[in-house]
Amino acid sequence: MTDGGHAETGSRINTGVAHNARVWNHWLGGKDNYAVDRQVGDHVTGLYPSIGDVARADRAFLGRAVRHLAGEEGIRQFLDIGTGLPTADNTHEVAQRVAPDARVVYVDNDPIVLTHARALLTSAPGGVTDYIDADAHDPDAILQAAARTLDFGRPVAIMFLGILNFIVDSERAQRTVDRLLAAVPSGSHLVLTHPTLELGGAGNTEAMRFWNENATPPITARTGAEIAGFAAGLDLLPPGLVSCTRWRPAPALDGTPAEPPEVAQYALVARKP
Repeated sequence: MTDGGHAETGSRINTGVAHNARVWNHWLGGKDNYAVDRQVGDHVTGLYPSIGDVARADRAFLGRAVRHLAGEEGIRQFLDIGTGLPTADNTHEVAQRVAPDARVVYVDNDPIVLTHARALLTSAPGGVTDYIDADAHDPDAILQAAARTLDFGRPVAIMFLGILNFIVDSERAQRTVDRLLAAVPSGSHLVLTHPTLELGGAGNTEAMRFWNENATPPITARTGAEIAGFAAGLDLLPPGLVSCTRWRPAPALDGTPAEPPEVAQYALVARKP
């Protein structure tokens, strides 16, 4: 799983402790994980059987949100924070199918993500894809590095899919969002998913407790009101704050509006006025 060309990366990988990016990869059916990740992931699934549904729904939301932003909103720049391990339909792939000139910057600080990002996150001709090895707790470092690729004088979609829940201090999480939004102009967007104990997620309490005792980084759930607070001052795109399965789902085969089952993962897309 390590890249022989990046010895310093391999030395940072802790194979004895489960890590979110790798466990998430396991829940999505990937193979870029270790035995400890599978053991912890399977135990969490035993405590909270719908966690795999949450992972898949979050990934599907990413595709719908990015397609909408690149298409209807005309966004050409994406800052994807906490990208996780590459899989099918990564942000740059979705965006560049719609807009081949889209520029995408990924941010993560897991060494395995770094190794795979260098190998797999290529770009369509005319577009640009870059990767930053940085922590979501340090927005200034993210902005400084992302400025090599993104023009912060033009709108940017700032994406936090399942990542603010790993900034357990809510005030610090809010400061991170506010700092990044302050650096982008009107017409930029915030794209956010976040686990909750609402929407049928009460059974996740024990699973999160187990996670925090056996894996890294620690996680917290938040209420819908707390999650909506991250977008204070922004204009929520319809349908507002909803389960990520219900943010503009594809219509049923007969063309009727779809109302898929909720998962305990809120989602929103909001525009900076």
